[in-house]
Amino acid sequence: MTDNNKANIVLTNNAAKPLGAYPHARRAGNLLFLSGIGSRRVADNAIPGLEVDKDGKKCGHDIIAECHQVFANVKGVLEEAGSDWSKIIDVTVFLTDMKNDFEKFNEIYNEYFGEVLPCRTTVEVKSLPSPISIELKVIAMV
Repeated sequence: MTDNNKANIVLTNNAAKPLGAYPHARRAGNLLFLSGIGSRRVADNAIPGLEVDKDGKKCGHDIIAECHQVFANVKGVLEEAGSDWSKIIDVTVFLTDMKNDFEKFNEIYNEYFGEVLPCRTTVEVKSLPSPISIELKVIAMV
């Protein structure tokens, strides 16, 4: 990888570590493309509100707690990259339980994005790479 490509990579301690060989974000001109950002906490990698059964399988979650954490993680990546919340232009949301979580998610989303008004797509997915219930893919200006 050339030094120019490395300069465009954003890695931060203000969001949970990526689960694979990808950065938190990459700059391309005046745009910032965030990788999928989930709701794992930075400090301990735990998922807020996650409930597991005696076998360690996910049996419940708190979408409100996960929303606040995923938004905090996105904010941390944006700030590390020299951007901020007001510069978000597009958000793709992945939910694992649209039927039960969308209304609560949308309420929290409106609190954070009500004045920013980025474009948004929300889709339901069967699962995500860890037992999180929400992930965001974000494009912002730098």
